[in-house]
Amino acid sequence: MAKISKDMIISDIIQIDANLVPILLNAGMHCIGCPSAQGESLEEAALVHGLDPDKLVDDLNGFLEKMDK
Repeated sequence: MAKISKDMIISDIIQIDANLVPILLNAGMHCIGCPSAQGESLEEAALVHGLDPDKLVDDLNGFLEKMDK
């Protein structure tokens, strides 16, 4: 199973599983399709949006764990 970390680039996270996009959008990261966001790490983007990067990592990995079962 792939594991998400906060230093991963957003575009790489989306390539792991496109179903992670709604989790990011629901968290408030509405710039997922923005070209500049594609080069940002999850942590950088989360901080720009006032979000907790560790919570996002937990949410994304939790989703992947459920899908792996």
